[in-house]
Amino acid sequence: MNYIASVSFGKDSLAMLYKILELNDPVDEVVFFDTGMEFSCIYSLMSKVRDDLANRNIKFTRLKADKDFLYYMFDHEVHHKDGTCSYGYKWCGARCRWFTSKKTTIIKRYLKQQYGTDYIEYVGIAYDEPDRLKKNEGKLLPLIDLKMTEQDCLNYCHSLGFYWYEGEHELYEYLDRVSCWCCRNKNLKELKNIFEHFKVYWFALCELENRCNMNMKSRPLRELEDIWKKEVKGEKYV
Repeated sequence: MNYIASVSFGKDSLAMLYKILELNDPVDEVVFFDTGMEFSCIYSLMSKVRDDLANRNIKFTRLKADKDFLYYMFDHEVHHKDGTCSYGYKWCGARCRWFTSKKTTIIKRYLKQQYGTDYIEYVGIAYDEPDRLKKNEGKLLPLIDLKMTEQDCLNYCHSLGFYWYEGEHELYEYLDRVSCWCCRNKNLKELKNIFEHFKVYWFALCELENRCNMNMKSRPLRELEDIWKKEVKGEKYV
């Protein structure tokens, strides 16, 4: 049996990886699916962990889709049940998590090609995420077994020297989850923090919204920006 750890380099999956290494549980390969839309610190962490895995003689594989995220967001030909056609899936998130589905399909196909059915996958679901259990039946869930919550995972990663810095700011101080920077699931609190502390990503989100011709949230991002600016000045938004 081959043991595969699926790692996104967020706090939970990274904590899972180093916990199973600490416990000397078997790990034959670590797989990372690169959306191409990760925060820059994710790639820095990936490089650091990849070197560590090489020293441990553990295989590391970085997977990608056949075409990049922006192609699928804007240019991919989408056929609808009514016979019409449009281009691009638009925002990824909420009810339309199209790149998540692609990620799952590509990882599953890769593992089947490499190992047939002779593998089992570690997945980093924290102890306080019971709603995700049904989607991962048949997989190994070390964090559940160890009763490690999301906060436990973050504390453990920090104890190992892993941080998610973008400039001078640690992402987990401002975001609930460090997923793709353009994920539509980001709530208003997270978006406000991106606007205030991570301007490069905020400008990129606004550019995507302009290209998409579809709001990321219920209000346009630039309208949200005006609201937050007025709040800072103590003005009332009408």
